[in-house]
Amino acid sequence: MAAANSLVRIERCDAHRVPPPSYLYNPGVQTAAPSTRRLYIDWARGVAVLLMIEAHTIDAWTRLRDKQLLAFGYGTVLGGFAAPMFLWLAGLGVAMSMARTCARTGSRQAALHAATVRGAEVFLLAFLFRLQAFIVSPGSHPVTLFRVDVLNVMGPAMVAAGLVWAAASRTWERVAIFAVLASLIALVTPIVRASASVDLLPLWFQWYLRPAGEFTTFTMLPWSGFVFAGAAVGVLITSTTATRRLHTALAVVGALLIAGGLYAASRPSIYTVPTNFWTSSPTFFAVRVGVLMVVLAALSFVPPVASLEPLAALGRASLFVYFIHVELVYGYASWLWRHRLPLWAWAIGYLAFTVLIYRTIGVRDRFLANRRGRKSIPAPLGVSQA
Repeated sequence: MAAANSLVRIERCDAHRVPPPSYLYNPGVQTAAPSTRRLYIDWARGVAVLLMIEAHTIDAWTRLRDKQLLAFGYGTVLGGFAAPMFLWLAGLGVAMSMARTCARTGSRQAALHAATVRGAEVFLLAFLFRLQAFIVSPGSHPVTLFRVDVLNVMGPAMVAAGLVWAAASRTWERVAIFAVLASLIALVTPIVRASASVDLLPLWFQWYLRPAGEFTTFTMLPWSGFVFAGAAVGVLITSTTATRRLHTALAVVGALLIAGGLYAASRPSIYTVPTNFWTSSPTFFAVRVGVLMVVLAALSFVPPVASLEPLAALGRASLFVYFIHVELVYGYASWLWRHRLPLWAWAIGYLAFTVLIYRTIGVRDRFLANRRGRKSIPAPLGVSQA
């Protein structure tokens, strides 16, 4: 019993030492072997999907005068947690996937190769997504194909996280390096954005470092920091069997980050360059990371129940949802009610649209099951399944 509650550090690759799995409660889905997926992480991705749909629909469908309401402001802040959550969970997934691959193959090189390939795939998907938008929405300028969106940040950051994981050999080293990198990225963001040196770079590289109007939805700084912060947590999850104790500790640390970030935001800025609490401030970065840690910890204590399977399904299909929903929200499919709904009507539309997306996932899964002759679980946004 004592051994079951002790920390198990994965300091080397050993094919005979695989971290104990947490099996999915997934009624009606048959797999070739027991799943090592942790259900609460699928739930977390499902929450991120719900927030992503909420953020896009409230922005695209709410009429202009209702955007002055306090409720709209709160809804926008809530939806703003979707992107950090996806990036954070992508980093967490990289660390967990590499640990599984390393344990199975006995090779850190194999784990790094898998993480690099997945990161490159995500980066390529960013351009395929923009190409889809360009084709579906005629009239867009070709330069929009190079707009920096969340996948443009996620892919390279996943590769970088994989390199860090492979370069370090001990759990504490990986956690420390990931935490330091996440903190440094958050701290230097205001400085880099204001630096004249960025002007010397080619224009498209500048878009990755600081906002450039409609050409940058996201930038590498500070958004890539969420991937490294998530990777630190992923290393901890795969290095212990005492998951309840770990998540309790993560919740405490997360609460401290929230409190510390809010307190620091109330104090005079340490920067001589302009900062924005909602975009470039390291204080809000800390708050968001803290919220994500608390949310994941809370979900880890929820017992597996069949009623939460739709949330898990949304999480497993997060990349699919990302691809199909944006054009439906902003494209011709919803032009009749774009910027025309009162806030109460938007809420109804949001719920109906979410149900539609969930039903679409079911249709897709049945199609894949019939085509392949078996049930399969697709890789979520930013995650490779080792």
